[in-house]
Amino acid sequence: MAAMVGLHLPLVPMKHAYVVTENIPEVQGLPNIRDHDASIYFRVQEQSLCMGGYETNPILLEKVPHDFQFSLYELDWIVFSRHMRGAVNLIPVFETAGIKGTVCGPESFTPDHKPLLGEDPRLHGLYHSCGYNAAGTMLGGGCGDQLAQWIVNGRPDLHMFDYDIRRFTPEQRRDAAWVFAKSHESYATNYDIVFPHDEHLAGRNFHQGPFHQELVDAGCVFEERQGWERPGWFSPKGPAPVPQYDWYGSYGTPRNSDVRYENMLKADHTFDFSKSHQAIGEECLACREQVALFDMSHFGKLYMCGPEAQKAADWLFTANTRDPIGKTVYTCLLNSKAGVEADVTVSAIETGTGGLADPIFKGRGFYIVTNGLSSYHSWAHIHNILSEKNFTVGLTDLSEKIGVLSVQGPYSRDVLQPLMNVGLNDEEFPYSTTQLVKVAGHLCRAVRISSVGELGWELHIPWDSCVPVYKAIWEHGKKYGLKHAGYRALHSLNNEKGYHLWNADLRTDDNPLEAGMDFICRDEGDYVGKDALDLIKQKGLKKKLAFFQLRE
Repeated sequence: MAAMVGLHLPLVPMKHAYVVTENIPEVQGLPNIRDHDASIYFRVQEQSLCMGGYETNPILLEKVPHDFQFSLYELDWIVFSRHMRGAVNLIPVFETAGIKGTVCGPESFTPDHKPLLGEDPRLHGLYHSCGYNAAGTMLGGGCGDQLAQWIVNGRPDLHMFDYDIRRFTPEQRRDAAWVFAKSHESYATNYDIVFPHDEHLAGRNFHQGPFHQELVDAGCVFEERQGWERPGWFSPKGPAPVPQYDWYGSYGTPRNSDVRYENMLKADHTFDFSKSHQAIGEECLACREQVALFDMSHFGKLYMCGPEAQKAADWLFTANTRDPIGKTVYTCLLNSKAGVEADVTVSAIETGTGGLADPIFKGRGFYIVTNGLSSYHSWAHIHNILSEKNFTVGLTDLSEKIGVLSVQGPYSRDVLQPLMNVGLNDEEFPYSTTQLVKVAGHLCRAVRISSVGELGWELHIPWDSCVPVYKAIWEHGKKYGLKHAGYRALHSLNNEKGYHLWNADLRTDDNPLEAGMDFICRDEGDYVGKDALDLIKQKGLKKKLAFFQLRE
């Protein structure tokens, strides 16, 4: 149906199979078994065993014939043979039990092995519920309930971002090579143990930031979020570039000979402190005691301009955006039930000369910066509300044309001041404000704000100017102990200050009052979710986010 209206969905049909043994009386009444090492499962069916699994070389299909419903394929025993070996290894009687039936049909798989749900931002009224990755029986009831809430009330009751179609950008969805590679890896590793800081290998380098090569040379160990490569942490052992996907040696593809990045990931395969803990700790200390440099280029960067830009901002955002030009505010975007759909920064700006950092527009405009993990989700939420209210505004996404460097720490002012054409003291550049500045001769937008609770500035830099600005900052910062830092450090620093991270400790089933964010919810005026928020105030809270500091 999506194809009928010109839309792409990240779905890959694959041949997925299981076999049914002849009767083995001893298995009746026994529990089902999943063997993670062999990537197989056993399901008891009366006196027989059903056995299937997830191989590294599944048969990927371009499409399934329209008239194939309720049909099956012949089982490819060569592909299935690894599961047979695993089954015999775990249950020796399987070798002589005999096979009385095979089931091999097309199943629909997605790039992250999770279903696709919700309204498509590209076509109002089109809702998806597909891509269940052979788990439809398990997930169908709950997903069906939430989809009904979605259709009737506009949003689900639960936090469904991990299943929401908006977790994938349009660019990702229409890139068949990306979809096939990611879906293959998710299938092949379905039974792998999921460690807290593991990263996938397929579909990498889909979006590289403007500082990518410089960071590779500096020993960056990258993470991937919504297609973007972002710094995870920096290894003192030197470069560990993300290799091309080798399909785990399947389909005639040789395994990668450069395993530096994979070895870095394997060192993190633990639920204890990882081997990178010391290096990440040093990044944290540099930020707290000296100065650190973060690449935040994967952030969403949006301009909202037009005759009704202020009216739209009043309706969209919980915080007051009517401050003077140059003021930056931290604010929430809510849904009608007062659930937090995003937390963003919004800067009031005036027209410029036509560059990426200073666009030309009439009247008052706004520069909106969103979380990178959910930037498309945030854009879609804003876009839907603007369309619904028919505001006369334009929403322009320049996320792939502007890079972001964040210089944070006690010496951040000392590093930046000689390179900039404006004063950085508290009087000339107060906290929570923005200015157009020149850094090493390049026009940028500087925002004095911090997600780590230190003195610092974000520099929003036109793409072509990013590397020269980076080099100038890095060279001048050396005498102040400037150190690269990644998101592993940033999240630790962020948590220490009690700040929020959307999709973790702040979700769509939380409201700002529960999250302790009432200070950014204005009492005057109206905005999306305010009626629900006022009702919650009257009834009182049933839960409250709390932070605990461990002494040891």
